[in-house]
Amino acid sequence: MVAKTTFTFSFLDYIILIIVITISAILGIYHGTGKRQNTANDIMRSKKNNVIVIALSVTVCHFSALTFLGVPADVYRFAYIYLPVFFNLEIVSIYEYLERRFDRKTKLLSSFLFVLAEALYSPLVIYTPSLAFSAATGINVHIITSVMCGICVCYTAIGGLKAVIWTDFLQFIVIVATMLFIIFIGLQTQGGFLSVWNTAIVGQRLDIFDFDLDPTKRNSFWTLVIGSTFQWINYISLTQTGMQKFLCLPTFKACVWSLIYCALSMSVVVTVAILTGLSIYDRYVKCDPLISKTIEKHDQIVPYYILDVTGNMNGISGVFMGTIFCAALSSLSSGFNATSNVIYKDFLTLFLKRNISKRKVTNILQLIVVVAGLFAVMMGFLVEHLGELVPLTISVTGMVSGPSMGIYTLGMMFPKANSNGAFYGALGGILGSAAFLVPKEYYQYHNLISYPHKPLSTENCNSNLTFFSSLDNKTVSENSFQPPFIFRISYDHHCFIGVIITVILGLIISYLTNKNDAPVDKKLISPICHFLLPKHRDREVMEHFMENKDQQNS
Repeated sequence: MVAKTTFTFSFLDYIILIIVITISAILGIYHGTGKRQNTANDIMRSKKNNVIVIALSVTVCHFSALTFLGVPADVYRFAYIYLPVFFNLEIVSIYEYLERRFDRKTKLLSSFLFVLAEALYSPLVIYTPSLAFSAATGINVHIITSVMCGICVCYTAIGGLKAVIWTDFLQFIVIVATMLFIIFIGLQTQGGFLSVWNTAIVGQRLDIFDFDLDPTKRNSFWTLVIGSTFQWINYISLTQTGMQKFLCLPTFKACVWSLIYCALSMSVVVTVAILTGLSIYDRYVKCDPLISKTIEKHDQIVPYYILDVTGNMNGISGVFMGTIFCAALSSLSSGFNATSNVIYKDFLTLFLKRNISKRKVTNILQLIVVVAGLFAVMMGFLVEHLGELVPLTISVTGMVSGPSMGIYTLGMMFPKANSNGAFYGALGGILGSAAFLVPKEYYQYHNLISYPHKPLSTENCNSNLTFFSSLDNKTVSENSFQPPFIFRISYDHHCFIGVIITVILGLIISYLTNKNDAPVDKKLISPICHFLLPKHRDREVMEHFMENKDQQNS
């Protein structure tokens, strides 16, 4: 039988939480004072950054959103396609590449989609841990959200990219150390690793080698190898939040090693998360807390488990809350910083004078961060009342990630792709993704799509109720309506589908409109695709450059 465990906050818990958050803030502000204050452009130009620190910073800024998507085994191999191009161009916003390779409208489209996705995602990042803290302390959730956003805005605006990198590094250490401690305590109280492992096998929790090609399966070998790989590549290598940090390193070799460390550290994070989940299952295999009404939502099972195995150890609530706020703040600060740079570089520079001072640039970037923070706080009020915002955010980010990756793939791997193909291919990818994502979210909202549950039990609880996945399956099978196949495809494949639509449509449009297109600069094409360039490309590029120069002079 599972005992009731109350998530409470003691004076020591408050002290621990305040210390964790304060250290993050101080570290961020420290990097924004005196001679250490630099814009993202200065930091990326200086190239004076640590390989491992950058790797862990990239890892932790995606931790809260991506922890359970899968191990990024192929990230390095595929990202090697994109990284050399970005590094050699020495750009601040990765969307600058799209203007050089295609045109301004393609760049602005991609930049706008990134800003939109970040604007919808940021309020969810901070609202979730704030809600948990509110439940434990009774403090109004919007007060917590405002305070945490204010702290994040403060050290992000003052410290800039340097502050984001170093606070991410600190937060990674806190997160992993805390979770490893919890796993150690759990294994000690539950008979060790072999006991947890055997329970997981018997309970069908380790079906990682399911080679069924059915794309509607929520999790299988192929959703990990195909779907999750594309998602990881996009998040780490083709978004401003990830790539701008790699571009702060001095050499391409350093970038490669940092990317390797990033893949390894993310694998550690995911492994820790999986082990935590298996430990939770082992402890409650005979008495599921949700079914037995010990908890109200699945989201509560992790803090419930932590307090259960630690026996309400004094201070553990503060450590746990500090951990989840670290995960939230790392994602939030990286998003704020990347958004400010994209908005300034890709939009505001179209209207500002070119000779603007460094001080004014810094002030503008800080103002954008403040506005982004205020927007996240205000959106928190909508999150509370509009639960539909969560599936909306998932749909929007899904519609953005695939087409965005498709544009870069077209630009770097297909020299024949032109601006028309990239722009309209991306629009087609967005509309194509929306055509099955929006109806899918509608069906899920009305509980018309359901995935089979693994066996759960309450046989050792006070109640005589025993629940198995077959009960849920029966309910679904008796439903008179089943959504079409395409709307039941696993969410892990959304990015991959968007890439395919964008690339295929982009190539077709490029082929149909490829008339007198300018030769492509070799720097804009991935090294693995240089063999596709025309043999006399260098001479054609020079001739085209001289023609444009003559026209401008005349």
